[in-house]
Amino acid sequence: MIRPLLFALALLLPLASARAREVVDLAGRTVQVPDRIERIVLGEGRMLIALGVARAGDPTRGVVGMMGEYPLLDPAGWELWRRHFPAVDRIPLVGKASGDTFDAEAAIALAPDVAIFGLAGHGPGPQATATIERLEAAGVAVVFVDFFKAPLADTTRSVRLLAELVGEPARAEAFAAAYDAALAAVDARLAKIPERPLVFVENRVGLQADCCATVGKTVIGDLVERAGGRNLGTGLIPGNTGLVSLELLLARQPDVYLGTAIGNPLTAKAQSARIQAGPGVSAEAARASLAAALARPGIAGLDAVREGRAFALWHHFFHSPFNVVAVQAMAKMFHPQAFADLDPAATLADMLARFQPFVAEGAYWTAAQ
Repeated sequence: MIRPLLFALALLLPLASARAREVVDLAGRTVQVPDRIERIVLGEGRMLIALGVARAGDPTRGVVGMMGEYPLLDPAGWELWRRHFPAVDRIPLVGKASGDTFDAEAAIALAPDVAIFGLAGHGPGPQATATIERLEAAGVAVVFVDFFKAPLADTTRSVRLLAELVGEPARAEAFAAAYDAALAAVDARLAKIPERPLVFVENRVGLQADCCATVGKTVIGDLVERAGGRNLGTGLIPGNTGLVSLELLLARQPDVYLGTAIGNPLTAKAQSARIQAGPGVSAEAARASLAAALARPGIAGLDAVREGRAFALWHHFFHSPFNVVAVQAMAKMFHPQAFADLDPAATLADMLARFQPFVAEGAYWTAAQ
């Protein structure tokens, strides 16, 4: 009786190992995932963009659930996804716009093979241990990627992990080569430029009435530094985000003003209150919204604004695999002569054409006229 049983187990072991494999995620966790992943839950809806980088064709295929922050935080970008892939409206939502709204039971009911979360952002993070344990107990593999916490270090690593999950590693390598080349084009020139202008980043302009929201060293601040600027909030803001006063700005007089744009061009209210930039936003709307934001009392008195060194940039670059384009665009803002022939718009167009299921046209940045 024992020998036939051992023989049967020996036959089954190769089958079991063929059905599972190990990956190391961006949280440093070794995770066993199915060999063939067909059903996916996204810890942020905006991860559709990253899936579009990691796999060819329709990135929504196999996505059985996701968080609902995408239409709330970037309605214009979401509208483009709805236009090209109407089925996204039928993907069940397993949460809203914060990790504590993630419904683990609803996610489990969708029978996913894997749940893809971010190290930081609007979904569950590594600290959500109860959620992770509940999913894993139900047989759902949980893996972490990162396009926000340490984007310059983690973007290509995250794309490689996603591509490994969906079985398209060659696509990840092509993206990594394009990403590294785009970043090297900035690094090589900055190595010869000792000057670093002081940059004030006004974060998510118009989202709140208080002045002035800005960023610390991490995330956006890191990208500003890599683009050849000195982030004013570094050393002033202990965390990712915080407030500085108009009095401090007028006393310090940054060399460059940079507003991050989250405006929704689909509503009149957003047009009047927020800077617009990004997919689906026209160049005219972006310039007009920046002009309105720069006319606010106090901001209008900054030397950078009066002297035409004021810009706006799509905020969601900082949650996107295409963050390297933001580095190129900022480098050109901060050092216009040194980067006169650099064309970040061409870089973006090439990367979107190669690594997205559709080209999301729009004005992703703009300058004061």
